[in-house]
Amino acid sequence: MLGVGAKIDETGTLIREGGAFYLRRDLGGRYELELHRTPVDLVEKRVRLVGTLVGPALVNADGVAPAE
Repeated sequence: MLGVGAKIDETGTLIREGGAFYLRRDLGGRYELELHRTPVDLVEKRVRLVGTLVGPALVNADGVAPAE
């Protein structure tokens, strides 16, 4: 289990529920995302998330980009 402050670099599907964005992780589970910009063009697509864990399942995203 990763602790707060851990660096995150994972792939999964970007989903939106209500006003929040989540990464449905390829490894199972999901992260809620704190985003600096709204990537509406990537919703329901496979993405790579890079960021920092700031809560039990909350990631402050440095970047969300299409997965290769």
